[in-house]
Amino acid sequence: MKMAKIFKACKNCKALVPEDQAVCPVCGGSSFTDEWEGMVIVIDKNSEVAQLMGVEKPWRYAINLK
Repeated sequence: MKMAKIFKACKNCKALVPEDQAVCPVCGGSSFTDEWEGMVIVIDKNSEVAQLMGVEKPWRYAINLK
């Protein structure tokens, strides 16, 4: 059984935002997808994970967009 996703992913920066949000709080984008897999939560923007993903803001991000 598949779980319903409560987030959509920004196509520009992969940030995960609530379904009812119209603008991405990370990059200001307005193009989203419901087709995403995996989640990473970045707490420290200087962490190896943040650097590997190329993100500069602590947030929750999708790993893959379909």
